[in-house]
Amino acid sequence: MAGSTDKKPFNPPSVRTPFGQYNHGLSVPPGASLLVTSGQLGIRPDDTIPPDVTGQAEVCFEAIAAILKEADMSFDDVIRISGFVTRREDFADYMAVRDRYTGALKPVSTLLVVGGFTRPEFLVEVEVTAAKVIS
Repeated sequence: MAGSTDKKPFNPPSVRTPFGQYNHGLSVPPGASLLVTSGQLGIRPDDTIPPDVTGQAEVCFEAIAAILKEADMSFDDVIRISGFVTRREDFADYMAVRDRYTGALKPVSTLLVVGGFTRPEFLVEVEVTAAKVIS
């Protein structure tokens, strides 16, 4: 079973240190199984939506945790996170939630400010790519 030690981080000294808890690059070993998720929005199965980015990000990451579990993976297997928020001032709150969920070896990460989502009450969307060596 693969763990974070099967991935190799790349943070060359010629590139500025990451702004937060992520790596600039990660490689995975041969034979790794890949899982790619769709973007997850901050909406619960009962269709309720938290009013703030922290609550919505938690819903996003819990949905991703469930998808990972069904694929026999965990956040330790996540190699890339793409996050999208509608307001620049929400960066810190989103990143605090992201950092609570990610494993010891931080994945690569992109965070973008977007004009909006399919419904105006959505404030954040998150998608991940995970890789795990199946033994």
